[in-house]
Amino acid sequence: MSRIHEALKKAAQERSAQLAAGVEPSFLEVVDAPRTGVPPREFDEAETSRPGVLTGPPGALRFEELIKRCATPKWKIDPRMSAFEGGDDGHIGAERFRTLRARLAQIAGTRQLRSIVVTSSVPAEGKTYVASNLAQSIVRQPDRKVLLIDADLRASRLHQVMGAPRNPGLSDYLRGEADEFKVIQKGSDANLFLIASGSEASNPSELLLNDRMKRLLERMAPVFDWIIIDTPPSLPVHDASMMSDLCDGVLFVVRAGSTDYEVAAKASGSFEGRNLLGVVLNRVESDIGYGGYYYRYPGGEEAKKTEGS
Repeated sequence: MSRIHEALKKAAQERSAQLAAGVEPSFLEVVDAPRTGVPPREFDEAETSRPGVLTGPPGALRFEELIKRCATPKWKIDPRMSAFEGGDDGHIGAERFRTLRARLAQIAGTRQLRSIVVTSSVPAEGKTYVASNLAQSIVRQPDRKVLLIDADLRASRLHQVMGAPRNPGLSDYLRGEADEFKVIQKGSDANLFLIASGSEASNPSELLLNDRMKRLLERMAPVFDWIIIDTPPSLPVHDASMMSDLCDGVLFVVRAGSTDYEVAAKASGSFEGRNLLGVVLNRVESDIGYGGYYYRYPGGEEAKKTEGS
């Protein structure tokens, strides 16, 4: 059995244990360390290189130009959906995202990893929560630049989580109605940028298959250290699968105490053997674990309870 399936089995056990104990899960856990096929080496999380960030290849955007021309609305990040808002970076939820950040940085030290799709099997498993908080975690490192893209054109929520305008956004860009500078937002002091979903689209899959999507990612890659893309759940539609072909890796989110093992295994199986990085188990109950499988932290502080999508 692969480590991915083993992780999903753990999620199923967590679900049964929570139902029996009548407890409510509270925070996120990284339940699978990806295998890269490369021998381990000494690694400093801050060492990930950023070739061409300021200049890039011919035709690439320049960061200085982007800063001058992009939209700058004032965001109001929803504190219920953030492990970092309120200056409380020390609680368990924030630490989990730092762990996830470090694991991804390790992989980036051994292979190309700059653009990541975040998906799940079905709705309400926490993919938007994971995508937004991973981005917030990364930009807390010095000089790190992150672009969040809401590619869930069917049921977008990133703009709500970030307290940002929805329009213009990705759908408007893909239809050729707006350029990069009109759809990219920077609404905070950190180097965190957002492309919201944009106006409603009657043909989301066709838009994402548009050559403009590939061109957008190619133009953004030299500018940003990380591009994190929130996509629809993978079972109802094939948008996440299509987007994974354009990106370097996929993070699969499973909600503890909720997601059925067979459902999650079927959905994650469509990415395994391609570019699946690992599984993120969301809303884990800190008091229910299996030996040393879950991390333990001194103080037993509880993270904020959230309902991601």
